[in-house]
Amino acid sequence: MSECSHNCGSCGENCASRQSPQSFLEKPNEMSRVDSVIGIVSGKGGVGKSLVSASLACAARRRGYETALLDADVTGPSIPKAFGVTERLIANEYGVIPAKTSTGISTVSINLLMQDPTQPVIWRGAMISNAVRQFWTDVAWGDVDFMFVDMPPGTGDVPLTVFQALPIKGIVVVTTPQDLVSLIVGKAIKMAEMMNKPVLGIVENMSYYVCPHCNERTSIFGESKIDEVAKSFGIENVFRLPIDPAVAQACDAGTIESVPNPEMDKAFDVIAKLCATIPSPYDAEKGADA
Repeated sequence: MSECSHNCGSCGENCASRQSPQSFLEKPNEMSRVDSVIGIVSGKGGVGKSLVSASLACAARRRGYETALLDADVTGPSIPKAFGVTERLIANEYGVIPAKTSTGISTVSINLLMQDPTQPVIWRGAMISNAVRQFWTDVAWGDVDFMFVDMPPGTGDVPLTVFQALPIKGIVVVTTPQDLVSLIVGKAIKMAEMMNKPVLGIVENMSYYVCPHCNERTSIFGESKIDEVAKSFGIENVFRLPIDPAVAQACDAGTIESVPNPEMDKAFDVIAKLCATIPSPYDAEKGADA
């Protein structure tokens, strides 16, 4: 048989490249021991993905877990602001040292590496993807039980890099109660399916508003369709976040850790149980090599 040209459309089923597909998983920093990596994704921007990432990290930390937040939204980082973290990251012989929030969540974001965090990051996709890889390979995360990766919206370079390079156990999809919800959720879920990553749950942000005077619940953005969408994709876990001015104020003030969030506590408990049943992608890779 002729030498493989790496064009799978022209080679036979016994081709070695078909039998041993290339893995893009990156090795973590030698000082990192991360158990469960969870991606937070959305089909479009403005749905509160960073809020959900931060809230889940806070929930994990409240449960006593060693928790980390990797801000992969390089061109629109917002994690440091929500936690009030302003110190620049430093490095030693082991790698970059993550910043710590007030409750001890390890955090890395491009804003914490820049001289002036108000300056825009005007990079092409390849540079952004490489930066995200380095957040995994060059940062000495230490011992981490749960790492949440706040991804930029859509299905472009960075989400693809995170899915391929990091040992993602599963994803959480964030959306809002609008007519485009099925299209938005569908794109994110189908990408996860193509990358063989399970969907751990869907979070509907801005789901409703509760009047502080009469306790009446109002669906400001229309009645939710998330249950129908989740059912159509076979997803059991759906969580709803209300519009809460206190949470918005806390994010602006950098004090999100001080705001209780029962719905995200419940969501985290479900996600943690699911992650305990999912083997690490590194384990699967070792099995394939055996």
